[in-house]
Amino acid sequence: MNLLKKGLIRGLIPFILFTVTSLIWMQFEGASTISKSLLFYGLIAFFLGLASIIYEVERWRFIHQILVHYLVMLVTVFPTLLLSGAYPVDSIRDIARVYFLFNQMGLILFFSTYFLFKWRNRAYMREQNE
Repeated sequence: MNLLKKGLIRGLIPFILFTVTSLIWMQFEGASTISKSLLFYGLIAFFLGLASIIYEVERWRFIHQILVHYLVMLVTVFPTLLLSGAYPVDSIRDIARVYFLFNQMGLILFFSTYFLFKWRNRAYMREQNE
């Protein structure tokens, strides 16, 4: 239960910030695609924050964490991207294009954070040995 609370906090903070920003934007500029986009970005940030706790489940192997995280992103973030209007989705081909972009970006983010973590961990271990 403690992990769920941590995930909710991680998700709600950016969601609230994006929502407040969207409301302020609407107050001064009126309803626009930017204010709508901010709400969708907040929703995506909420899902990302909530799902970040998956990597803190210590009894799961890393590959299990990766697969669960991917499935959670596929069920939450991918439909949000489709509904946000950021990409045209007039056909199955458009949905497939967004799906491939979703996966491509996911791989880029995964490998960049994975190697960054490895690099930082190696530097930390070297420092501990000195």
